[in-house]
Amino acid sequence: MFKMVSGLFAGRASLAAMAILFSTQSQIAQAADAIAVDTEDLTPPPDPSRFGRFEQKLADWHVVLGGGAIIVPKYEGSNEFKVMPVPFISATFLDTVRVDPTGANVALYQHGPFELGARLGYDMGRKEDVADHLRGLGDVDMGAVVGAKAAVKFGPAEIFAQLDKTIGGSDGVQGTLGIEVTRPLSQSLIVGAGASVIFADEKYMQAYFGVTPEQSARSGLARYDAGAGLKRADFSISATYMLNRNWMVRGQAGVGILMGDAADSPVVVDKVQPSGMLLVGYRF
Repeated sequence: MFKMVSGLFAGRASLAAMAILFSTQSQIAQAADAIAVDTEDLTPPPDPSRFGRFEQKLADWHVVLGGGAIIVPKYEGSNEFKVMPVPFISATFLDTVRVDPTGANVALYQHGPFELGARLGYDMGRKEDVADHLRGLGDVDMGAVVGAKAAVKFGPAEIFAQLDKTIGGSDGVQGTLGIEVTRPLSQSLIVGAGASVIFADEKYMQAYFGVTPEQSARSGLARYDAGAGLKRADFSISATYMLNRNWMVRGQAGVGILMGDAADSPVVVDKVQPSGMLLVGYRF
């Protein structure tokens, strides 16, 4: 029986173990979602004898390596796109600690269908030179992210709430409410769909969507104050195909729709933000 793991490449939220240079944290989280497979259910645990003298330690880790390509807007609100290679790594230790491109995640509590976890990650910020439309706005610095996630499972569905605080950079707070549904159609094919909404506080909104008088003078964009509230709604569909007990291929397509003060910002050229990716993963 195949299923998606809510914690193993899921959630929101790269470069905990390698460098994946994306312009927004949401794009990084999409890459981490891209090979979301419960490796325990897909194949038996690794044979410890494969790891020689490190057998006991390595047998406790479930590791997936992968790579592929992703197409995303140049920045959140852009109408221009970029295609990027995506290296990927994820490792889960004793079903408690997970390290993947979004950061490190720790399972704190689980009882029946309820799960509570904490995470440490980062926000990559935004460089003004990624698009001509951002010239004069200056950079949004990178920051560390600390967060928590609560989830409840109902059969193939998971409803979750996540709260993330950025330390440095925007110094803002984001909250996400969402649902993910996953279904195995056969022993080899898994399909999924998800929907979520993202809220942000005034600091985050002003950093990414506001235009101060100084920025207005440099960029030519109208002055704009972005307040706290609903920022974005995201929708996605995915399919994962198991080529054999170790190799998998995953495709995912999604669209984000900027809302509220984010959608009305002069920084935003297009409030509809489509994306797509194709990745290949190998489970050790």
